[in-house]
Amino acid sequence: MFEGLSDKLDRAFKVLKGHGHITEINVAETLKDVRKALLDADVSFKIAKQFTDQVKEKAIGENVLTSVSPGQLMIKIVHDELTMLMGGQKTDLNLKADPAVILIAGLQGSGKTTFSAKLASFLKTKRGKNPLLIAGDVYRPAAIEQLNVLGEQVDVKVFSDLESREPVKIVKKGLAYAKDNGHNVIIIDTAGRLAVDEEMMNEIFNIKQAVNPHEILFVVDSMTGQDAVNTAKAFNDRLDFDGVVLTKLDGDTRGGAALSIKSVVNKPIKFVSLGEKMDALDIFYPERMADRILGMGDIVSLVEKAQEQFDEEEAKKLQKKIAKNQFNFDDFLAQIKQIKKMGNVKDLIGMIPGMGKAIRDLDIDENAFKGIEAIIHSMTPSERADPSILTGGRRKRIAAGSGTNIQDVNKLIKQFDDTRRMMKMVTSSKGRNMANMMRNMRQSN
Repeated sequence: MFEGLSDKLDRAFKVLKGHGHITEINVAETLKDVRKALLDADVSFKIAKQFTDQVKEKAIGENVLTSVSPGQLMIKIVHDELTMLMGGQKTDLNLKADPAVILIAGLQGSGKTTFSAKLASFLKTKRGKNPLLIAGDVYRPAAIEQLNVLGEQVDVKVFSDLESREPVKIVKKGLAYAKDNGHNVIIIDTAGRLAVDEEMMNEIFNIKQAVNPHEILFVVDSMTGQDAVNTAKAFNDRLDFDGVVLTKLDGDTRGGAALSIKSVVNKPIKFVSLGEKMDALDIFYPERMADRILGMGDIVSLVEKAQEQFDEEEAKKLQKKIAKNQFNFDDFLAQIKQIKKMGNVKDLIGMIPGMGKAIRDLDIDENAFKGIEAIIHSMTPSERADPSILTGGRRKRIAAGSGTNIQDVNKLIKQFDDTRRMMKMVTSSKGRNMANMMRNMRQSN
C-alpha cells in the first residue's frame, strides 16, 4: 500500500539527518523532494504545492528539542499535515433513520457491487443491523446474479426485479419490501456510469430524488489516481454525495486519490477496501493511513483485528490447557484459523511499526498455512489430541497423506513442541508473578 510514496518520502527526510537544526535551506531541499514524491503519486500540482507550503510554514522557526532530531520533527509535521489532507478524523455513516437508505454510485469497474455486499456484511456483523441489498444495475450482464451470489455469501437478502428495466421503479419496490420485512438498512447498488453520460447521470439523480437517501457513497478505484479525483468532482457536482470509498487499495496504488480527494470535493473518505474477501473492508482513519504512508505501521488497527477474532471464554480455556501442558494440534489449528480470518498476512505484518520496509521485498505466500493444515488434517483425532504418540511410522503415514515429506512433518512437530514449551514458560511466569504480587499485598497489610 503506497510503497512508492513511502520510499520517496523516506529518502526526502534523510536530507535533514545530521543537521542540528531546521533552516530555510534544508527545509526547502527536503520539501522539494516531498513535493516530487507527491507528484509521482499522482497528486495534483496545486495540492502538492499547497501541502508543502503549509509544512514549510510550520517547520521554519520551529524549536528543535534536544531529544528530537530535525528529521524526526519534520516527519511529525508532515504526518500531521497528511492527516489533515486526508480529512483529519474518521467520519461515520448516518444510520439514525429506520430504515437508513444508502445509495452507491461510481464508475464502471470501480467495485460498487462487491463493496455493496461488503458493506452489508459489515453493518450486519459489526453494527447489528438487518440490511437489504437492492439490485439497481439493469445494464451490466450478470450484475444482478453477482449481487445475489455475494448476498448469499454474507447471508443478506437481495431484492431484485428481473422483469423491470427501470431502476427507479425497482428501487421504490425494494424500499417497500424492506419496510414490510423489517430491514433497517437499505443498500442500493447502481449501474456504473461515466460523468459525461448525461442520460445515465440523469438516471442516478432521479434515483436520488425518488428515495431521498440518508447516505450517498461514491466508490473510487484507488488505482486510477488523479483521474478518480476528477471524476469524483463531476459526480459530486451532480449528486452532492456524502462520502468516498476507496477500493482495490491492496493493488498497485500510488496514493493520489487518497491524498487529493478530500481537498477537491471536501467530502470524507469513509471506507477502504483491500481484497476480494467479504470481510476485507475497513473504516478509514486518516491518522492511521498517515502512519502507514510514513512507515510507522498501524498497531491500533492490528489490535482491533485481533480483538474481532478474540473469544474471551475460549482464551481462558486455552490458557488452562497451556498451563497443564495439554495444548495440542487441534488448538494449534484453531489458532491458525483465527489468524487467517484477520486478513492478508503480509498486510498484517506491515501494520507492526518498523516491519513494513523489512518485508516489502519478501514474497509471503498467502497459502503458507496450507501445508501445515494438510499435515494436521492427516493426523487421526487421537494423534492431534496427544502429539506424544507420533512415532516414526505414524509420521511417514501423515507425510504420505498430506502430500508432504517426512522432513516437513518432523519440522512441524519440532516447531509445535518448541511453541508449546515457550507458551508454558510464559504462562508459568505470569502465574508466579501474580502469586508474588498477592503475597506482597498480604504482607503489606
